[in-house]
Amino acid sequence: MKHYLQFNDLSADEYTYLFERAALIKKKFKAYEKHHPLVDRTLAMIFEKASTRTRVSFEAGMYQLGGSVVHLTTGDSQLGRAEPIEDSAKVISRMVDLVMIRTYEQTKIESFAAHSRVPVINGLTNEFHPCQILADIFTFIEHRGSIAGKTVAWVGDGNNMANTWLQAAALLGFKVHVSTPRGYEVDEKLAGATAGSCQFFSDPLEACKGADLVTTDVWTSMGYEAENEARMKAFADWCVDAEMMAAAKPDALFMHCLPAHRGEEVEADVIDGPQSVVWDEAENRMHAQKALMEYLLLGRVA
Repeated sequence: MKHYLQFNDLSADEYTYLFERAALIKKKFKAYEKHHPLVDRTLAMIFEKASTRTRVSFEAGMYQLGGSVVHLTTGDSQLGRAEPIEDSAKVISRMVDLVMIRTYEQTKIESFAAHSRVPVINGLTNEFHPCQILADIFTFIEHRGSIAGKTVAWVGDGNNMANTWLQAAALLGFKVHVSTPRGYEVDEKLAGATAGSCQFFSDPLEACKGADLVTTDVWTSMGYEAENEARMKAFADWCVDAEMMAAAKPDALFMHCLPAHRGEEVEADVIDGPQSVVWDEAENRMHAQKALMEYLLLGRVA
């Protein structure tokens, strides 16, 4: 049994399989061809953090695979109240086949997984967002081919997305240029950053030079709202604009995991411009996660 709690829980070879499988599953979806390998399987979705894309992509994806879904929040279950998370894990995992959790601390999902009888997927934590990067890399492959040897520019907060990009770069053989304001740097130890896979820049424009992909996220992630005013000031120069995209390669893509605040972390003419693939990226959460769920439950399908 495998869990998917951070990007490096799988190998490069497994990712090669997942990207190929996601492409096949997406092709079937677009052709209205039924693909029901998970009939009679149930996914439990547990949300401590609110969600749009995560909920819709997992719920629709599981139904499209022939399975069913149970949706739980801390408000309508014992999670986060009197019952220890270990006990919840033991009970829930006896009743379903797969669990997706979107929560705050990584330790919570690790504790749940340690006591679960079924695979557990990280739908987002403060530290990592592996499903999003899975979809982002799949999107890059669709548009530009292999990401190996390419350069990704990360502009903005040293958050869960940045951490996961660094894990992915070390594993899949590409490079990340990271530019964050002072005080909001990536935790290199947590992300497992390696000298050959990342480079850090104080100037975001420099980070974008020669990049094949420029990507960012909101300046204030969920759980950090009290810091919003300070972050607005600190991140003022980290808005991805036309000048940054011009510094990247001519065919560079722009990505954003959404929701986006136009005029803050990205200018409208970038996110709504011809280099942006954010809508493909958002849709691909579902296709990539369908491949992931199928793999965690069935292994490699011939």
